[in-house]
Amino acid sequence: MANENQMKQERLTDGLRNRLHKGSPFVQGMRDAVPIGMGYYAVAFSLGIIAANVGIPALLGFTSSLLTRASAGEFGAYMLIAAHATSLEVIGMGIVTNLRYLLMSTALTQKFERRTPLWKRILAGCCMTDEVFGISIAYPHRLPASYPIGATVLAGTMWAAGTASGILAGDILPANVISALSVALYGMFIAIIIPPSRENRVVAVTVAVSFALSGLCTITPWVSQWSSGVRTIVLTVIIATLAAILKPVEPENEADDDL
Repeated sequence: MANENQMKQERLTDGLRNRLHKGSPFVQGMRDAVPIGMGYYAVAFSLGIIAANVGIPALLGFTSSLLTRASAGEFGAYMLIAAHATSLEVIGMGIVTNLRYLLMSTALTQKFERRTPLWKRILAGCCMTDEVFGISIAYPHRLPASYPIGATVLAGTMWAAGTASGILAGDILPANVISALSVALYGMFIAIIIPPSRENRVVAVTVAVSFALSGLCTITPWVSQWSSGVRTIVLTVIIATLAAILKPVEPENEADDDL
C-alpha cells in the first residue's frame, strides 16, 4: 500500500513538472530565471559600486557583465585593472576563476536532446553559471538547449543592468554611502566560503592556507615583486591542484540513468 501511494505521488509530481514545462523552452527558461535575475541584480549592484571606484564607465560595465556573468571573475578583473595589471593577467584571472563553467557545460551535454546541433550546444555552454546550471540539471527529461539560453537572456541581462546601475549610483551617491555599499560584495564572498568551510574540513583548511600563503607572498623576497594578479593566479592553481591530489572528492554511488 505504501509503495502504491509513493508511485501515485511520483506520478503526480512528474505530471506537475510536465505541465510546468509545456510550451517554448526558451520562454520557460526566462520564466524560471526570474528569481535568479532578481538575486543577480542585487549582487551586481554592489559589483557596480566597485567598478565605479575603479573608474569603469556604465556602458563598459554593462557589456563586461553581460558577457562574463561571474562575480568572482569580474571582481578580480576590476581589482587587477585598479592595480594597473596587464591584459594577460586579467585574462589569466578570468580563465582560472571561471574554469568550473567549462566542467558544468561539459557535464550538461549529457542531458541535451540527442539531435541538438553543435552550435546550440556551444551557445548553451557559454550561458553557464552556477544558477543556470542548477535549473538546467533539474529540468525533467532531455534538456532543450534553448532552455538555458532563455534563462541567460533574462538573468544575464539583469546581472548586467545591476552592474550598470551600481556604476551610475557610484557616480551620484556620496562617498561615505559608496564606501558602505562596497562592503556588500566582500560580505557576499564571505557568505560563499563560510558555509562550505563549516561543513567540510578540507575546504576550511584550503581557505585558511590560501589566506596564509597570500599574505606570506606579499613579504617573501622575489615573489613579493610579482604583481597581485600573477600571485593570485599562481596560488589558485597550486593550492587547487594540491587539494585535488591530496583530498580528491569521492564519487557518489548513483543509480544508472539514461541521461
